[in-house]
Amino acid sequence: MDVLSDVIAVMRTGEPRSARVEWPAPWAQEFAAVPGAAGLQVVLSGTCWLTRPGRDPIELAAGDVVFRPHGDGHTLADSPSTVPDEPACDPDDPRFAARYANRTVAHPAAVVLCGGYRLAPGRAHPLLTGLPDLIHLPRLGLRPELRATVDLLAGELERPRLGTDAIVPALLDTLLLHILRTWIDRAPGERTGWAAALNDPPIAAALRAVHDAPGRAWTVAALAAEARMSRSPFARRFTELLGQPPLTYLTWWRMTLAARLLTTTDAPLGAVATAIGYGSEFAFAAAFKRRFGTPPGRYRRAGGANRSSIARTSAASVFAPNSSAPGPIAAPDASGPATTGSKPSVSTSSATAATDPGSSPAIAIALRPGDPAGRAPSSRS
Repeated sequence: MDVLSDVIAVMRTGEPRSARVEWPAPWAQEFAAVPGAAGLQVVLSGTCWLTRPGRDPIELAAGDVVFRPHGDGHTLADSPSTVPDEPACDPDDPRFAARYANRTVAHPAAVVLCGGYRLAPGRAHPLLTGLPDLIHLPRLGLRPELRATVDLLAGELERPRLGTDAIVPALLDTLLLHILRTWIDRAPGERTGWAAALNDPPIAAALRAVHDAPGRAWTVAALAAEARMSRSPFARRFTELLGQPPLTYLTWWRMTLAARLLTTTDAPLGAVATAIGYGSEFAFAAAFKRRFGTPPGRYRRAGGANRSSIARTSAASVFAPNSSAPGPIAAPDASGPATTGSKPSVSTSSATAATDPGSSPAIAIALRPGDPAGRAPSSRS
């Protein structure tokens, strides 16, 4: 996978939430702070204001997109002076438990599309953690693909049909990726950080190589070759842009993948170690404990205890399509990652497909408690 796709696939947990909400004037809705979540809102029609404590209000018009990557609280209202008179949307409040919903009124002053995710705090990628607390893209960032995705998602929520439960999460993923793409494309002047790195062709090529094959026996020289640079200038440029050396990021990413595999698959520890580039289970366990402070087996058991109905991927799906089961691995190297032999590579798309239906949602659906106008499609699995 490319870097951006990996970030979304590996970090999210639980099921995404989305709602299309029509608001009659006057109106105001508070959205509670949800640490470890990311939420977005799109104004489909009308105008409204976004307010935050201690900040100037922001006027939003039809087509404006707001993304809150850190789950900070805020309020949407028809006027900065309108005070909310309903409970704040809170993902832990059972009154806002619908996964997908559509609220209609007779004469809406504004229509807003909401969506969001719960993110795994232990797998927080620096690409997201380094974003500002609010990204505002006026008029859908002037991107036709953003407009098309918003129209499809709003239509699916307004008229749920067979397949809605599969379509809505895919559209939310697509919408979030388009928002991040637009943000990255609009940051060519950034001198450091992930936007700068992904806009830098040599460093972007090295990152793509790591994410395409995290189990490969990478060295700084090998990554420099992917970037078509000499070793020392590459290492210096990578560190300047991302604030850490290439192999430090590689190890972090491998451990992040391992944590996901441990909680979403039944792959043996040795197979997980091999998939992310370690020639021995012992070396993998030592590196994992350094990163998470607990051995991988205990981490898996603790994760399982916190998931009442987690769907697990079979061990076979962790490996590349040509390998339906763990195959021969490299000769054990207790000192670190494997350096020889043929290793199965992690399949991020299949290994991260399982989600936890029992997890708390990333956002609450903006329906007033007991509102009969709200409609939610049934949850079918």
